[in-house]
Amino acid sequence: MKARELIRLVEDAGYRLDRINGSHHVFKHPTRPAVVVPVHGARDVSAGVLNKIMKDAGLK
Repeated sequence: MKARELIRLVEDAGYRLDRINGSHHVFKHPTRPAVVVPVHGARDVSAGVLNKIMKDAGLK
């Protein structure tokens, strides 16, 4: 999955962009822990990182 697709899912789950540190976009939610989405151009997010972000965001 591309980072842009993952960002769309995270934002639809109620997260809002808090800050950007280099290529890492940090999203915050009022009640859930923050998630960090690595954005490296057109490269896919690795499976392990994708699963962790989806789990933390309550999407899995």
